[in-house]
Amino acid sequence: MAAGARTAPTELDLRSRYEAAFTDWLACACAGRGERAPQAVRACGDDLLTAAAFAATAGHVLDFDDTFSPGVAHVSATCAPAALMVADRFDASVEAMLDAYAAGFEAMAAVAAASHPALYDAGWHPTAVCGPVGAAVAAARLLALSPEQLQHALALAVLRAGGARGAFGSDGKAIQVGQAAAAGVQAALLARAGATVDHRAIDGPLGFTGVLGAAWPFGDDPPHTPETAAIQGNWIKLHPSCLGTHAPIEAAAEARRDGYRVDGARIEVRVDPVARQAAHLDAVTDGLSAKFSIPYCVARTLLHGPPRVADFAAVQEDAAAGAAGIAVIVDDRLPPFGAVLTAGGLELARVPCPRGAPENPVSASELEDKVTDLAGARLAGILADPGAPAAAAVDAAGLR
Repeated sequence: MAAGARTAPTELDLRSRYEAAFTDWLACACAGRGERAPQAVRACGDDLLTAAAFAATAGHVLDFDDTFSPGVAHVSATCAPAALMVADRFDASVEAMLDAYAAGFEAMAAVAAASHPALYDAGWHPTAVCGPVGAAVAAARLLALSPEQLQHALALAVLRAGGARGAFGSDGKAIQVGQAAAAGVQAALLARAGATVDHRAIDGPLGFTGVLGAAWPFGDDPPHTPETAAIQGNWIKLHPSCLGTHAPIEAAAEARRDGYRVDGARIEVRVDPVARQAAHLDAVTDGLSAKFSIPYCVARTLLHGPPRVADFAAVQEDAAAGAAGIAVIVDDRLPPFGAVLTAGGLELARVPCPRGAPENPVSASELEDKVTDLAGARLAGILADPGAPAAAAVDAAGLR
């Protein structure tokens, strides 16, 4: 084998990636469950659909959950809670839950990637739009739907597709992800109960693809092999904010480590167009909106270091004041989600690829530290026994 050549991933390699992403999502849900948005969802009832919506909202509200950059979508955000809560309700095992999650992940990621950038450019939120598809596939796997029932479940799922980027920086972003997860679960239940919908709801001129501008990349059974599995393009986030802020945060952290301190010079952050589309807010009003502000995240990092979850509980006055003097410049020559930080015309730092990307992955110890920081020791070994009941994960994460 030539030096530097990469071997094709095995099914065991992929299983490890799915387990890492699921654990990452579960830790985010554990830490986020007490936030305002998931608590509002939880107050709506205790049925299966509300449970799925609550878990999905909890897992996404911190904006710390994993991200599939080819589709600019948080794929675990709907697939993981759908698999977890259906497995819990129907007494399925950890192994069955993870199999369902993996199937949902690949289906949703395929739709998100095929539909990018059309959905994003039109103002749609791809996670919420494509989320019902992944949740429906995950639920269908656990409910043992026939191939024909699965097709009806998918058509039912896309009838509920929706969600706008205008919700970013508010409770609406996480809640519309929760609604997407519940919609997918409901679609699978409806199909199991005999409901049918013509496939034109998906690919007809007045269906999912025609109306939303999305794409439908597969036929009856979304295929994937170890070489093409979407999980290989998944990010594990190391900062609890929009992915578009990550390279700017890391550039600011590098400048701070090198001794730079804010001195009144004009500060510019250059980012690629997609990063700016995602992190599009400049002025912030609360911690949620601050997660989507490149100027705020850069100012906060230059002043105090990279932000942690607790640092977005409220807007810090000095960071907000510093953000007013930071300009964001879109530069389509930069790699996706890369950033360059300058002050007074001098380059301070350049981050071509932030940590957590598939090309620059987190280590096992970094993921373990993140999970421990979010959930303590309560999730230790939670997926270790394939035959254990999935219900144990619900209890451990406090999602009951």
